[in-house]
Order: sequence, then C-alpha cells, then structure tokens
Amino acid sequence: MNDESLIESLLPAVEQQLESDQTPYVKATFNRLVEQEKISPDEAKELIAICLADESNRMYIDKRDFDIQRYQQLLENLPSELTEE
Repeated sequence: MNDESLIESLLPAVEQQLESDQTPYVKATFNRLVEQEKISPDEAKELIAICLADESNRMYIDKRDFDIQRYQQLLENLPSELTEE
C-alpha cells in the first residue's frame, strides 16, 4: 500500500473524528486549517489523515497504544510540519 492509498483509506476515519464528540480537537484543527490557513477542506482532511497515519505507524513500530497527546501535537503543528516537505 503506497502513501496515497494509505491516506485515502484513512479519510473515513478522519470523517468520523470530525463528527465525533470525543475528538473535538480534530474538528478544531480542520476549522483552523480551512478558515485561518485557507486550505481546501479536502486538503485539510488529507493533512489530518497524514497525522493519523503517522501516529498509527508509530504505534505499530513501538508496539504501544495510540498516543492521543502525540496525535494532538501533530495536529497542532499543521500545516507547517507537513507542507514544508
């Protein structure tokens, strides 16, 4: 699975997080990216999916549970961290 298909596969999870009361920080990040950073909604969702993929990958590599604080930090660092690549 390449990076693009991985991101595509995570978009439904991002959509769920945007609607969930348990992940308000995802909706806040999305709104910030779209409203303040002037990023398209689709691109904002992709950036969030990249953060989700990064944390999921780190979880697998380190054989640990999902780290919500790390995920939130990745989201807070958007878009600068990922758009510089």
